[in-house]
Amino acid sequence: MLEKVFKLSDNGTSAKTEIVAGLTTFMTMAYIIALNPNLLTNFDSGSPLWNGVFMATCIASAIGTAWMAFHANKPFVMAPGMGLNSFFAVVVANLAAATGMSYLESFQGALVIILVEGVVFLALSVLNVREKIVHAIPLGIRLGISPAIGLMLLNIGFGSNAGVYSETGGPFYMMRDFFGALTPSVAQANMGSGYSVMVLNVVTTFVGFFAILALDHKKVKGSVLWGMLLASVINWAGQLLFLGTNPFASLAGASFIPPVADMAEVTLFKLNFPAFLQIGWFTAISLIITFCIIDMFDTIGTLVGTASRAGMTDAEGNMPNMKEALIADAVGTIAGAVTGTSTVTTFVESASGVEAGGRTGLTALVAAVLFLACIFLAPVVALIPAAATSAALIYVGVLMLGGLRNIDFGDNTQLVPVAVMLLTMPISGSIGHGIGLGMIIYTFMKIFSGKAKEVSVLTYAISALFLVKFFLAV
Repeated sequence: MLEKVFKLSDNGTSAKTEIVAGLTTFMTMAYIIALNPNLLTNFDSGSPLWNGVFMATCIASAIGTAWMAFHANKPFVMAPGMGLNSFFAVVVANLAAATGMSYLESFQGALVIILVEGVVFLALSVLNVREKIVHAIPLGIRLGISPAIGLMLLNIGFGSNAGVYSETGGPFYMMRDFFGALTPSVAQANMGSGYSVMVLNVVTTFVGFFAILALDHKKVKGSVLWGMLLASVINWAGQLLFLGTNPFASLAGASFIPPVADMAEVTLFKLNFPAFLQIGWFTAISLIITFCIIDMFDTIGTLVGTASRAGMTDAEGNMPNMKEALIADAVGTIAGAVTGTSTVTTFVESASGVEAGGRTGLTALVAAVLFLACIFLAPVVALIPAAATSAALIYVGVLMLGGLRNIDFGDNTQLVPVAVMLLTMPISGSIGHGIGLGMIIYTFMKIFSGKAKEVSVLTYAISALFLVKFFLAV
């Protein structure tokens, strides 16, 4: 059955490998289950809106990812996109302040923006417009997406995945506040009681990272997953033995009953069109365009970069079934709008599952099932330490840097845009913005070198669109 549906043999994989890959991807991105409702409700944990967004996050992620599994047969997993969810929360807060509506009314009005975005994307994907946009990205930039995403993963793993808070403030991060401190004494003074937690996070991350390297060297299947599990055990033991805290204490009062009633009351099909109309047409259209641009190029970048790393692209850097994958992304966004969350997009953490051997939609299906299970098991998933996922992200990021070997360093029209992308993606946290800057630089370099005719009309249009997006204040 699985062989017939997912064509495992044709893709050089097995059911066991795909299941491990699905578990690996899910574990590296499980943080979104709690973080997304936190960001969209300003950490109003336990409120009806928080519960509704929590349910929407699990359900919409499962729907989009399952569509990816069966329709595109690709190992990519979807969830509400980081960055886009923060931007959505800002839009909701500004709308509430400008109109006098409650946060909930504004939230429901902003969901209409996400619905329109999803419908637009679905139409563009069905009409092959999004696929043509992918082909309009110059080959050099497409080749540079994978290593740029690698640096972005390294930045997440080392820089911002496992923040620490204490009585002196926070969040404190491993690279900036621990390794960036002049001396351990300075770091300890800055972080206060959080210093011990930071030391445990650093140990956890490096134990996990070295374990993954060692297991991979021994050709152990599922090395990333086993490394994350070992890192988790180290972290739990450290909390118990050295910090004097019970890592499983949260399970004592945890509820395993899904808050279905709250979702039905505040987010499920609660699209507030009257509130949406209060935004104003110019602002509404500009917001829709902004969400579309960010989501489109984040998704394209993740698909192209991850597929390139997995050897799933042809000589021109194109991925088979790109159209089907883009349609799945649009379906996920629509599902998010009607259930109650911001834009659902393909997650860069899918690279961890691909690195674990995932090559088909069975990897995605496993993750989709786990998202649905989290409706009942969220307290258990929350036990996975962020430092353990850091180990996996660092390892995958290092491997994706290998894509730099495909760049023609003697061609400045490849080298310069890719160099900028390598810096832009990890700093801005946006794959789309990195691609946009790369496109603009590539286009101007071609013009100034007298090779303007080598640039396609669509490439000019995309570059101009990003110029407007970056510099036109609305």
